[in-house]
Amino acid sequence: MAKQVNYGIIGCGMMGQEHLRNIALLPDTSAFAIFEPDKEMAQAALAFAPNALLVDSVEALLDVAELDCILIASPNFRHVEQLEALAAKRPLPVLVEKPLFTDPNDVARMVAFRDTYPAPVWVAMEYRYMPPIATFLTEAAAATGGVKMLTIREHRFPFLPKVGDWNRFNQKTGGTFVEKCCHFFDLMRLVMQSEPVRVMASGGRDVNHLDETYDGATPDILDNGYVIVDFASGARAVLELCMFAEGARYQEEVSAVGPEGKIEALVPGPGRFWPEHLGTPPVPQVIVSPRDPKGPFARDVPVDPTILEAGDHNGSTFYQHQGFVELVRGERERAQVDVKDGMKSVVMGMAAQLSMTEHRAVRIDEFLT
Repeated sequence: MAKQVNYGIIGCGMMGQEHLRNIALLPDTSAFAIFEPDKEMAQAALAFAPNALLVDSVEALLDVAELDCILIASPNFRHVEQLEALAAKRPLPVLVEKPLFTDPNDVARMVAFRDTYPAPVWVAMEYRYMPPIATFLTEAAAATGGVKMLTIREHRFPFLPKVGDWNRFNQKTGGTFVEKCCHFFDLMRLVMQSEPVRVMASGGRDVNHLDETYDGATPDILDNGYVIVDFASGARAVLELCMFAEGARYQEEVSAVGPEGKIEALVPGPGRFWPEHLGTPPVPQVIVSPRDPKGPFARDVPVDPTILEAGDHNGSTFYQHQGFVELVRGERERAQVDVKDGMKSVVMGMAAQLSMTEHRAVRIDEFLT
Protein backbone atom coordinates (compact mmCIF):
# COMPACT_ATOMS: atom_id res chain seq x y z
CA MET A 1 0.00 0.00 0.00
CA ALA A 2 1.23 3.49 -0.85
CA LYS A 3 2.07 5.89 1.97
CA GLN A 4 -0.87 8.12 2.90
CA VAL A 5 -0.29 11.75 1.89
CA ASN A 6 -2.13 14.44 3.87
CA TYR A 7 -2.32 17.93 2.38
CA GLY A 8 -2.63 21.19 4.26
CA ILE A 9 -4.46 23.67 2.03
CA ILE A 10 -3.99 27.44 2.06
CA GLY A 11 -6.78 29.07 0.06
CA CYS A 12 -9.96 27.42 -1.19
CA GLY A 13 -11.47 29.84 -3.65
CA MET A 14 -12.25 28.82 -7.21
CA MET A 15 -8.80 27.37 -7.97
CA GLY A 16 -8.38 25.90 -4.52
CA GLN A 17 -11.65 24.00 -4.93
CA GLU A 18 -10.45 22.63 -8.26
CA HIS A 19 -7.37 21.33 -6.44
CA LEU A 20 -9.62 19.72 -3.81
CA ARG A 21 -11.69 17.92 -6.46
CA ASN A 22 -8.53 16.49 -8.00
CA ILE A 23 -6.88 15.53 -4.71
CA ALA A 24 -10.07 13.55 -3.98
CA LEU A 25 -9.42 11.44 -7.10
CA LEU A 26 -5.97 10.33 -5.95
CA PRO A 27 -5.66 7.09 -3.93
CA ASP A 28 -4.24 7.24 -0.39
CA THR A 29 -4.35 11.05 -0.48
CA SER A 30 -6.45 13.54 1.45
CA ALA A 31 -7.05 17.24 2.05
CA PHE A 32 -6.50 16.89 5.79
CA ALA A 33 -6.65 20.52 6.95
CA ILE A 34 -7.72 23.81 5.32
CA PHE A 35 -7.08 27.49 6.01
CA GLU A 36 -9.58 29.65 4.11
CA PRO A 37 -10.44 33.01 5.76
CA ASP A 38 -13.60 33.57 3.69
CA LYS A 39 -16.40 31.70 5.50
CA GLU A 40 -18.44 31.08 2.35
CA MET A 41 -15.47 29.60 0.49
CA ALA A 42 -14.49 27.52 3.52
CA GLN A 43 -17.94 25.95 3.68
CA ALA A 44 -17.92 25.35 -0.08
CA ALA A 45 -14.57 23.57 0.28
CA LEU A 46 -16.07 21.07 2.72
CA ALA A 47 -18.31 19.80 -0.08
CA PHE A 48 -15.15 18.39 -1.71
CA ALA A 49 -13.24 17.52 1.46
CA PRO A 50 -15.95 16.79 4.07
CA ASN A 51 -13.52 15.35 6.61
CA ALA A 52 -11.05 18.22 6.46
CA LEU A 53 -10.18 20.19 9.58
CA LEU A 54 -10.82 23.94 9.22
CA VAL A 55 -8.27 26.18 10.94
CA ASP A 56 -8.11 29.95 11.32
CA SER A 57 -4.55 30.83 10.27
CA VAL A 58 -1.50 29.63 8.38
CA GLU A 59 0.25 29.18 11.74
CA ALA A 60 -2.55 26.93 13.00
CA LEU A 61 -2.39 24.92 9.79
CA LEU A 62 1.32 24.33 10.27
CA ASP A 63 0.62 23.09 13.80
CA VAL A 64 -1.36 20.12 12.43
CA ALA A 65 1.02 17.23 13.02
CA GLU A 66 -0.48 14.88 10.43
CA LEU A 67 0.41 17.03 7.41
CA ASP A 68 2.87 15.74 4.81
CA CYS A 69 2.76 18.67 2.38
CA ILE A 70 1.20 22.07 1.69
CA LEU A 71 -0.79 23.45 -1.23
CA ILE A 72 -0.86 27.25 -1.59
CA ALA A 73 -3.81 28.40 -3.70
CA SER A 74 -4.32 31.81 -2.13
CA PRO A 75 -4.47 35.14 -4.02
CA ASN A 76 -1.24 35.91 -5.91
CA PHE A 77 -0.03 38.68 -3.63
CA ARG A 78 -0.04 36.37 -0.60
CA HIS A 79 2.30 33.71 -1.99
CA VAL A 80 5.64 35.19 -0.93
CA GLU A 81 4.67 35.82 2.69
CA GLN A 82 3.11 32.36 2.99
CA LEU A 83 6.17 30.62 1.54
CA GLU A 84 8.30 32.55 4.01
CA ALA A 85 5.97 31.48 6.85
CA LEU A 86 6.52 27.84 5.89
CA ALA A 87 10.27 28.38 5.77
CA ALA A 88 10.27 29.95 9.22
CA LYS A 89 8.08 27.40 10.98
CA ARG A 90 7.72 24.10 9.12
CA PRO A 91 9.29 23.67 5.68
CA LEU A 92 7.15 20.90 4.25
CA PRO A 93 7.08 20.02 0.53
CA VAL A 94 4.86 22.61 -1.13
CA LEU A 95 2.87 22.93 -4.33
CA VAL A 96 2.35 26.66 -4.87
CA GLU A 97 0.03 28.19 -7.41
CA LYS A 98 1.39 30.55 -10.03
CA PRO A 99 2.56 33.26 -10.09
CA LEU A 100 5.20 32.86 -7.40
CA PHE A 101 5.29 36.60 -6.76
CA THR A 102 3.75 39.80 -8.11
CA ASP A 103 6.17 42.62 -7.27
CA PRO A 104 9.58 43.10 -8.97
CA ASN A 105 10.92 44.16 -5.57
CA ASP A 106 10.31 40.62 -4.31
CA VAL A 107 12.94 39.05 -6.59
CA ALA A 108 15.57 39.17 -3.84
CA ARG A 109 13.15 37.60 -1.33
CA MET A 110 12.42 34.75 -3.74
CA VAL A 111 16.12 34.18 -4.41
CA ALA A 112 16.72 33.94 -0.66
CA PHE A 113 13.82 31.54 -0.28
CA ARG A 114 14.98 29.42 -3.23
CA ASP A 115 18.52 29.15 -1.88
CA THR A 116 17.58 28.19 1.68
CA TYR A 117 14.29 26.25 1.62
CA PRO A 118 15.20 22.65 2.51
CA ALA A 119 12.13 20.85 1.10
CA PRO A 120 10.89 20.43 -2.49
CA VAL A 121 8.87 23.26 -4.04
CA TRP A 122 6.68 22.56 -7.09
CA VAL A 123 5.21 25.57 -8.91
CA ALA A 124 1.76 24.92 -10.36
CA MET A 125 2.21 25.36 -14.09
CA GLU A 126 -0.87 23.34 -15.04
CA TYR A 127 -0.60 23.85 -18.79
CA ARG A 128 2.38 21.50 -19.02
CA TYR A 129 0.10 18.63 -18.01
CA MET A 130 -2.84 19.09 -20.36
CA PRO A 131 -2.78 15.86 -22.43
CA PRO A 132 -2.66 17.64 -25.83
CA ILE A 133 0.08 19.99 -24.60
CA ALA A 134 1.99 17.10 -23.01
CA THR A 135 1.82 15.27 -26.36
CA PHE A 136 2.97 18.43 -28.15
CA LEU A 137 5.93 18.78 -25.76
CA THR A 138 6.96 15.16 -26.28
CA GLU A 139 6.82 15.34 -30.08
CA ALA A 140 7.80 18.94 -30.91
CA ALA A 141 11.53 18.41 -31.44
CA ALA A 142 11.08 15.40 -33.75
CA ALA A 143 8.14 16.91 -35.66
CA THR A 144 9.93 20.18 -36.37
CA GLY A 145 13.57 19.14 -36.62
CA GLY A 146 14.28 21.72 -33.92
CA VAL A 147 11.85 24.50 -33.02
CA LYS A 148 12.69 27.87 -34.56
CA MET A 149 9.33 29.61 -34.12
CA LEU A 150 6.73 29.04 -31.41
CA THR A 151 3.28 30.65 -31.35
CA ILE A 152 0.86 30.48 -28.43
CA ARG A 153 -2.62 31.89 -28.90
CA GLU A 154 -5.18 32.07 -26.12
CA HIS A 155 -8.64 33.37 -27.02
CA ARG A 156 -10.79 33.07 -23.92
CA PHE A 157 -13.36 34.54 -21.55
CA PRO A 158 -12.71 37.53 -19.25
CA PHE A 159 -11.35 37.16 -15.74
CA LEU A 160 -13.97 35.58 -13.49
CA PRO A 161 -15.07 37.14 -10.17
CA LYS A 162 -12.84 36.29 -7.20
CA VAL A 163 -13.17 36.76 -3.45
CA GLY A 164 -12.63 40.42 -2.63
CA ASP A 165 -12.21 41.18 -6.35
CA TRP A 166 -8.45 40.88 -5.92
CA ASN A 167 -7.93 39.87 -9.57
CA ARG A 168 -9.14 43.22 -10.92
CA PHE A 169 -6.00 45.20 -10.11
CA ASN A 170 -2.35 44.95 -11.17
CA GLN A 171 -1.11 45.58 -7.64
CA LYS A 172 -2.53 42.27 -6.42
CA THR A 173 -2.23 40.15 -9.57
CA GLY A 174 1.11 41.32 -10.92
CA GLY A 175 -0.72 42.29 -14.11
CA THR A 176 -2.50 40.13 -16.68
CA PHE A 177 0.71 39.02 -18.38
CA VAL A 178 2.04 37.81 -15.04
CA GLU A 179 -1.20 36.44 -13.56
CA LYS A 180 -2.58 34.75 -16.63
CA CYS A 181 0.37 34.30 -18.94
CA CYS A 182 3.24 33.01 -16.79
CA HIS A 183 1.95 29.55 -17.82
CA PHE A 184 2.73 30.33 -21.42
CA PHE A 185 6.15 31.81 -20.73
CA ASP A 186 6.94 28.62 -18.83
CA LEU A 187 5.93 26.61 -21.91
CA MET A 188 8.13 28.79 -24.10
CA ARG A 189 11.25 28.01 -22.03
CA LEU A 190 10.35 24.33 -21.93
CA VAL A 191 9.85 24.06 -25.71
CA MET A 192 12.85 26.18 -26.66
CA GLN A 193 15.24 24.60 -24.12
CA SER A 194 16.84 28.02 -24.01
CA GLU A 195 16.63 31.12 -21.85
CA PRO A 196 14.82 34.34 -22.82
CA VAL A 197 16.96 37.43 -23.33
CA ARG A 198 14.57 40.11 -24.61
CA VAL A 199 10.83 40.84 -24.62
CA MET A 200 8.85 43.19 -26.88
CA ALA A 201 5.13 43.63 -26.25
CA SER A 202 2.04 45.67 -26.99
CA GLY A 203 -1.22 45.38 -25.10
CA GLY A 204 -4.29 47.20 -23.93
CA ARG A 205 -7.41 47.41 -21.78
CA ASP A 206 -10.04 47.75 -24.47
CA VAL A 207 -13.22 45.79 -23.69
CA ASN A 208 -13.45 44.07 -20.29
CA HIS A 209 -14.21 45.54 -16.84
CA LEU A 210 -14.35 49.14 -18.12
CA ASP A 211 -17.70 49.78 -16.44
CA GLU A 212 -16.74 48.17 -13.11
CA THR A 213 -15.69 50.04 -9.97
CA TYR A 214 -14.42 48.73 -6.64
CA ASP A 215 -14.16 51.22 -3.78
CA GLY A 216 -14.23 53.95 -6.40
CA ALA A 217 -11.40 52.48 -8.50
CA THR A 218 -11.71 51.12 -12.05
CA PRO A 219 -9.84 47.87 -12.81
CA ASP A 220 -6.48 48.39 -14.51
CA ILE A 221 -5.83 44.83 -15.74
CA LEU A 222 -5.16 44.41 -19.46
CA ASP A 223 -7.43 42.24 -21.61
CA ASN A 224 -5.38 41.71 -24.80
CA GLY A 225 -1.90 41.90 -26.20
CA TYR A 226 0.99 40.49 -28.19
CA VAL A 227 4.36 39.46 -26.74
CA ILE A 228 7.49 38.54 -28.72
CA VAL A 229 10.32 36.80 -26.87
CA ASP A 230 13.88 36.41 -28.20
CA PHE A 231 15.82 33.45 -26.82
CA ALA A 232 19.56 32.97 -26.35
CA SER A 233 19.49 30.20 -28.98
CA GLY A 234 18.31 32.67 -31.65
CA ALA A 235 14.81 31.16 -31.76
CA ARG A 236 11.77 33.28 -31.00
CA ALA A 237 8.27 32.89 -29.64
CA VAL A 238 5.10 34.95 -29.71
CA LEU A 239 2.08 35.03 -27.41
CA GLU A 240 -1.30 36.36 -28.54
CA LEU A 241 -3.81 36.88 -25.75
CA CYS A 242 -7.42 37.99 -26.12
CA MET A 243 -9.77 37.82 -23.15
CA PHE A 244 -12.96 38.76 -24.99
CA ALA A 245 -13.05 35.85 -27.43
CA GLU A 246 -15.00 33.18 -25.56
CA GLY A 247 -16.89 32.29 -28.73
CA ALA A 248 -13.82 30.52 -30.12
CA ARG A 249 -13.92 26.75 -30.74
CA TYR A 250 -10.50 26.29 -29.12
CA GLN A 251 -9.20 28.32 -26.21
CA GLU A 252 -5.50 27.58 -26.73
CA GLU A 253 -3.75 27.01 -30.03
CA VAL A 254 -0.04 26.25 -29.79
CA SER A 255 2.17 25.76 -32.85
CA ALA A 256 5.88 25.13 -33.31
CA VAL A 257 7.72 25.24 -36.62
CA GLY A 258 11.20 24.10 -37.62
CA PRO A 259 13.13 23.08 -40.73
CA GLU A 260 11.33 19.73 -41.03
CA GLY A 261 7.75 20.60 -40.22
CA LYS A 262 5.10 21.99 -37.91
CA ILE A 263 3.18 20.67 -34.90
CA GLU A 264 0.05 22.14 -33.33
CA ALA A 265 -1.98 21.50 -30.19
CA LEU A 266 -5.60 22.66 -30.05
CA VAL A 267 -7.16 22.85 -26.59
CA PRO A 268 -10.83 23.67 -25.90
CA GLY A 269 -11.84 25.80 -22.94
CA PRO A 270 -13.75 24.57 -19.89
CA GLY A 271 -16.61 22.28 -20.86
CA ARG A 272 -18.98 24.06 -18.48
CA PHE A 273 -18.76 27.17 -20.68
CA TRP A 274 -19.47 25.36 -23.96
CA PRO A 275 -22.94 26.39 -25.28
CA GLU A 276 -25.45 23.53 -25.06
CA HIS A 277 -27.00 24.41 -28.42
CA LEU A 278 -23.69 23.55 -30.11
CA GLY A 279 -23.80 19.97 -28.87
CA THR A 280 -20.78 18.03 -27.65
CA PRO A 281 -17.73 20.14 -26.73
CA PRO A 282 -14.73 19.82 -29.05
CA VAL A 283 -12.04 17.24 -28.35
CA PRO A 284 -8.39 18.35 -28.06
CA GLN A 285 -6.24 17.67 -31.10
CA VAL A 286 -2.60 17.44 -32.07
CA ILE A 287 -1.74 18.08 -35.72
CA VAL A 288 1.63 17.25 -37.29
CA SER A 289 2.41 18.82 -40.66
CA PRO A 290 5.74 17.64 -42.12
CA ARG A 291 7.25 19.39 -45.12
CA ASP A 292 7.98 16.10 -46.86
CA PRO A 293 5.68 14.30 -47.32
CA LYS A 294 3.32 17.19 -46.81
CA GLY A 295 0.71 16.90 -44.03
CA PRO A 296 -1.32 17.62 -42.06
CA PHE A 297 -2.02 14.56 -39.95
CA ALA A 298 -4.52 15.25 -37.15
CA ARG A 299 -5.44 13.07 -34.21
CA ASP A 300 -7.68 13.50 -31.20
CA VAL A 301 -6.15 13.52 -27.71
CA PRO A 302 -9.16 12.98 -25.44
CA VAL A 303 -9.07 13.42 -21.67
CA ASP A 304 -10.57 10.93 -19.23
CA PRO A 305 -14.11 12.26 -18.56
CA THR A 306 -13.85 11.95 -14.78
CA ILE A 307 -10.61 13.89 -14.70
CA LEU A 308 -11.94 16.43 -17.20
CA GLU A 309 -14.97 17.03 -15.00
CA ALA A 310 -12.80 17.79 -11.97
CA GLY A 311 -11.57 21.15 -13.22
CA ASP A 312 -11.30 23.83 -15.87
CA HIS A 313 -7.80 23.00 -17.09
CA ASN A 314 -8.25 20.03 -19.42
CA GLY A 315 -7.32 17.45 -16.80
CA SER A 316 -3.94 18.98 -16.04
CA THR A 317 -4.54 19.65 -12.34
CA PHE A 318 -4.98 15.92 -11.69
CA TYR A 319 -1.80 14.93 -13.51
CA GLN A 320 0.15 17.67 -11.74
CA HIS A 321 -0.98 16.41 -8.32
CA GLN A 322 -0.13 12.87 -9.35
CA GLY A 323 3.46 13.96 -9.92
CA PHE A 324 3.60 16.07 -6.76
CA VAL A 325 2.36 13.20 -4.58
CA GLU A 326 5.08 10.98 -6.07
CA LEU A 327 7.58 13.65 -5.02
CA VAL A 328 6.20 13.78 -1.47
CA ARG A 329 6.40 9.98 -1.21
CA GLY A 330 10.01 9.98 -2.38
CA GLU A 331 9.14 8.20 -5.63
CA ARG A 332 10.35 11.16 -7.70
CA GLU A 333 13.70 12.92 -7.30
CA ARG A 334 12.76 16.55 -7.92
CA ALA A 335 9.93 18.90 -8.79
CA GLN A 336 9.25 19.18 -12.50
CA VAL A 337 8.68 22.94 -12.13
CA ASP A 338 10.94 24.41 -9.46
CA VAL A 339 11.38 27.88 -7.97
CA LYS A 340 13.82 28.91 -10.70
CA ASP A 341 11.26 27.97 -13.36
CA GLY A 342 8.52 29.81 -11.49
CA MET A 343 10.65 32.93 -11.13
CA LYS A 344 11.65 33.00 -14.79
CA SER A 345 8.04 32.76 -15.92
CA VAL A 346 7.05 35.70 -13.68
CA VAL A 347 9.97 37.82 -14.84
CA MET A 348 9.04 37.23 -18.48
CA GLY A 349 5.53 38.46 -17.69
CA MET A 350 6.88 41.49 -15.85
CA ALA A 351 9.11 42.29 -18.81
CA ALA A 352 6.06 42.12 -21.10
CA GLN A 353 4.07 44.44 -18.82
CA LEU A 354 6.98 46.92 -18.71
CA SER A 355 7.43 46.78 -22.48
CA MET A 356 3.76 47.65 -22.94
CA THR A 357 4.03 50.55 -20.52
CA GLU A 358 7.32 52.02 -21.75
CA HIS A 359 6.97 51.08 -25.44
CA ARG A 360 10.40 49.51 -25.70
CA ALA A 361 12.20 46.19 -25.77
CA VAL A 362 12.97 44.99 -22.24
CA ARG A 363 15.93 42.79 -21.36
CA ILE A 364 15.36 39.93 -18.92
CA ASP A 365 18.49 40.89 -17.01
CA GLU A 366 16.76 44.12 -15.98
CA PHE A 367 14.93 41.90 -13.47
CA LEU A 368 17.25 38.95 -12.88
CA THR A 369 20.98 39.46 -12.60
